[in-house]
Amino acid sequence: MPSVVLDGEPVPADGALPASALAGFGERPFGVYVHVPFCVTRCGYCDFNTYTAEELVSRDGSAAATREGYAALAEQEVRFARRALGPAEAPVRTVFVGGGTPTLLPPEDLGQVLRAIDEEFGLAPGAEVTTEANPETVDAGYLARLREAGFTRVSFGMQSAREHVLKVLERTHTPGRPQKCAQWAREAGFEHVNLDLIYGAPGETDDDWRASLEAALEAGPDHVSAYSLIVEEGTRLAARVRRGELSPCDDDVLADRYLIADEMLERAGLHAYEVSNWARDTAARSAHNRLYWTGGDWWGVGPGAHSHVGGTRWWNVKHPAAYAARLAAGASPGQAREVLGAEERRFERILLELRIAEGCPLELLDAPGRAAAGRAVREGLLDPAAHAGGRGVLTRRGRLLADAVVRDLT
Repeated sequence: MPSVVLDGEPVPADGALPASALAGFGERPFGVYVHVPFCVTRCGYCDFNTYTAEELVSRDGSAAATREGYAALAEQEVRFARRALGPAEAPVRTVFVGGGTPTLLPPEDLGQVLRAIDEEFGLAPGAEVTTEANPETVDAGYLARLREAGFTRVSFGMQSAREHVLKVLERTHTPGRPQKCAQWAREAGFEHVNLDLIYGAPGETDDDWRASLEAALEAGPDHVSAYSLIVEEGTRLAARVRRGELSPCDDDVLADRYLIADEMLERAGLHAYEVSNWARDTAARSAHNRLYWTGGDWWGVGPGAHSHVGGTRWWNVKHPAAYAARLAAGASPGQAREVLGAEERRFERILLELRIAEGCPLELLDAPGRAAAGRAVREGLLDPAAHAGGRGVLTRRGRLLADAVVRDLT
């Protein structure tokens, strides 16, 4: 949930969507994202819409928004969403609770929001229900209660196994804790466990990265996400880089780290199904993220959360106090929206579907794009067999240059 301010047209107070958006609603996969905007501290690299307790205190010393009341606020938006989306049946296939640090809330609070989603929309049979978790905020008992509340999947923010790398990232957990959490999650009965890793932190070496991957694999997750560190403007990390205190990794180093990850994870039986995500098998893939990548519908609950239904997307006001005020007034918390045209939707399909293992249909490309796809095959960036079958599928080398390939194809 990056904290970038976007422009768009106003969202109606009643949240009403264009007829074009609601056409076919319920026929496309539908999910719910819930943003929990609270953190104990802000990590130096983080550009997400999150707040510490101190940042939520108003000028008169009172709390402008609290963790204790947050589940009730999120529940209000869930019920608002049902009214705005109309009567069409749309069982929720995926729920993803992200942050921030969702596990700063009690499992019962997260379960309260999940129950509201089930009551308003109904959870589809076998629905995937995920929460992100900071390893320092959970223990075996917490995870057992979370599983009882209906969560089926948990994603732990591991980032690195090296203390000096964690220190640069200003992460508060200790090495070894994420692995222990993964064990507790399995014992609690979670069907799927993910570990999130970040590579390319200043001061990290190839050996540091290999050690982090080895530690993650020893924990036995069925899913690993590995992302290149991006130094976002406005963060403390960016300020340190600007002052010359830290030196970011160059693109060649980042490419090497990606290849190390892909090779080690593949050897361990985790296969890339998206540029930055590896899973043990099809069942272990993140159904919620695939919904994003394949043009599904989702409603984003919470401050700053983004939503998309039928080519219309919108985003909520960012500050929890403003969010609470909108809901208290019975109005949409949406700040702005945009209705995508046919060409914009075509571009986004290429951009997103090219990143997944199945690739994108070549029929989405215009004549220059099809010519570029032929060149990409000759350059080893697209798979020749898939191309012959009418799909653009990135090779391993193509995954390293995914953004450049998309630019050429579009």
